[in-house]
Amino acid sequence: MVLHTRYSQIGRNTSRDSIFNDALVNEVVDPTVSFAEDSARTVVRKVVDPAVTFVEDSARTVIQEVMNPTVTSVEDSARTDESDRRIVWPGTHHSATNGLLWPDLPLVECQRLSIYEQLVLGTRVFDIHVQNDRRVCHGDLPSYNVDVVLNDVIRFVSETQSEIIILEIRTEFGKNDPPEFDTYLVDKLGPWLIHQDDNLFNKQVSEILPKKVICIWKPRESPKPVRGGALWNSDYLKDNWTNTDLPWTKFQSNMNHLKEQPPISSRRFFYRVENTLTPQPDSPVLLIKPVNGRIRGYARLFISRCKAEGCIDKLQIFSMDFINEDFVDSCIGLTYARINGRV
Repeated sequence: MVLHTRYSQIGRNTSRDSIFNDALVNEVVDPTVSFAEDSARTVVRKVVDPAVTFVEDSARTVIQEVMNPTVTSVEDSARTDESDRRIVWPGTHHSATNGLLWPDLPLVECQRLSIYEQLVLGTRVFDIHVQNDRRVCHGDLPSYNVDVVLNDVIRFVSETQSEIIILEIRTEFGKNDPPEFDTYLVDKLGPWLIHQDDNLFNKQVSEILPKKVICIWKPRESPKPVRGGALWNSDYLKDNWTNTDLPWTKFQSNMNHLKEQPPISSRRFFYRVENTLTPQPDSPVLLIKPVNGRIRGYARLFISRCKAEGCIDKLQIFSMDFINEDFVDSCIGLTYARINGRV
């Protein structure tokens, strides 16, 4: 199955966006790769690149040691010696939209899972939009209070030993900042907050613990968090958003913007690539899930092309709508390859 097929079914004018040809897809992504039922989420082979083969036991080990919240204290201790530069952070876009209601739900929902369920799945970077009454929102449609998000985060970090989370909270476009929201975040997350520190990017995970939450606050009108404070500002999480529902356009745009970034080893900020699409007003398909279905299956292809085009050392945060196990496992596979010097 290729993107051209999906486009022809809805009658879009695809032009360049229909050139994901069979040869490229078959060369880079083996459609027979699956997860063995008896090893539950174990990547059996070809996790990142067709030239990289992981045996089942090794794949199971990385899933347990890199992202799984149920790891033992011994496994947790072992992985704290790794630098956060090697981690490929699985993230979600509009992370807290599972609480929106019908009839607008299909137009605005980007995730079906709660924040806690996403954390258990392996998500480690979250994109939360709020309005002036502290409710999560997507555009003009509000959901639950942001307390629900923070309580899920607190629950998870309380239950695990060495999981680091990046929590980005921003005021939604066209909305006012919640009053004194920075104080509220510090009061709520205080014991877990990793304070802003440029040297963090050179530290081992064991040097950061027991603090576990990097909270990035992006207000629209209020002063941004100061350097050295409990909260991080927008300088430390960057991305390049391309407003399109065309998968090839977004794929190429993501690749081109990623190539422009410095390597992870030399930069002092996090950079996010979003494997997402945005419904367009002139399209016959306006629902978020089917539109994103055009690109969601090509996350592994993007990782493979990063390696082939020489920018694999720049991929750090990789996010999507409607996150699933396969996407998380692709990030785990690349993390494992970095830890073992294969990438």
